Amino acid sequence: MTADSAAEPLARLAAERVDHRFKGLPPDADGLTVGELAAQRRNLFTGGFTTPVLALSAERLEHNLKLMEVYADRHGLAFAPHGKTSMAPQLFHRQIEHGAWGITLAVPHQVRVARAFGIRRVFLANELVDPAALRWVAAELDSDPEFRFVCYVDSVRGVELMDAALRGTSRPVDVVVELAAGEGARTGVRTEAECAAVADAVAGTRTLRLAGVAGYEGEVPRADPERVAAWLRRLVALAVDFDKAGRFDGLDEIVVSAGGSAWFDAVADVFADIPELSLPVLRLLRSGAYVSHDDGHYRKLTPFNRVPEEGALEPAFRLWTQVVSRPTAGQAFVNAGKRDAAYDLDLPFAQVVRRDGAERPADGVSVTALSDQHAWLRTTPEADLEVGDWVGLGLSHPCTSFDKWPLIPVAEADGAVVDYVRTYF
Repeated sequence: MTADSAAEPLARLAAERVDHRFKGLPPDADGLTVGELAAQRRNLFTGGFTTPVLALSAERLEHNLKLMEVYADRHGLAFAPHGKTSMAPQLFHRQIEHGAWGITLAVPHQVRVARAFGIRRVFLANELVDPAALRWVAAELDSDPEFRFVCYVDSVRGVELMDAALRGTSRPVDVVVELAAGEGARTGVRTEAECAAVADAVAGTRTLRLAGVAGYEGEVPRADPERVAAWLRRLVALAVDFDKAGRFDGLDEIVVSAGGSAWFDAVADVFADIPELSLPVLRLLRSGAYVSHDDGHYRKLTPFNRVPEEGALEPAFRLWTQVVSRPTAGQAFVNAGKRDAAYDLDLPFAQVVRRDGAERPADGVSVTALSDQHAWLRTTPEADLEVGDWVGLGLSHPCTSFDKWPLIPVAEADGAVVDYVRTYF
């Protein structure tokens, strides 16, 4: 993806009009384009934004993008970050500018979004058997010789359904056999013998081409470094066996892919030891949550905690809320809840209190529950909290943070909002 080819679709984002669809934005900005509003560099706290409002840190976002670019390069990995985390085309393109091979996605709708914004390499980390979606993918491949698309297969039946939907198309669809992470894991083939049967089924079609093997180590039962590494070695061994059997004849490269955001250090270590095969190997890492990181789930699990000399990701999200009720000395309520904050893994974390332009740590303040539009706060005697105060919340699990906000301000450290990230869920 070149800067020129990305310019037109991204310009369409900047030309979109601000209105009631985008929560948290200044009411007096209605009618401005997103580009015009960004050019004003309004202050997040004094520029008319209404609470609740989710913001991304401009500095931390850039830090995370650069850190993973350097990490992938250092370890000889191609990088296709999982875009379903953000579903934000601007971030897709920033990731590609920072060296990403392409974008990983999960369902056909997401691929359509990526294609609408000019993404030319897509790894679909999922099985795809929907005939309408397959015919659309085939049409995209036919219309754009530079479009590269790869998806999972994990059953002979799935191969048969794909073949039936794709007959008559001119370019075969590249597929990788998904090796399951173990019994009780999610999708994927459970045994190597079954993997071979699926590969045989692919070879028996003209509509599909076996491009490699892949999987997701985050589904390894009772995951720890040893179990994750053992499964990754199984994945590599599967690629080696397939190569010895001549299953990759005719390719330019063999895809071996894994990598969520919790164990990418294990992926880097095991993939570094992939032996020489008959063709070059595309060692494809797919971690996506790094782009915003978080203050909960991934902050606890990030591989950079295990290997600190590699650097450190920084949480880039903060949800700004306002205290609307202080009914007792030990309780307060802010005006953001399940509709605004991720809560599937951890509740938000009270981090700072802002009053009259001054910020201080949210000492003695904790989030205990979420209603639809309220967060329940417990306050200890040390908490200095009044109705009207702004409370900044850290969030856990970025995968369910982006999807609640269709237009997200990107703010610099002084509060100046310099951009807006559009999401498509």
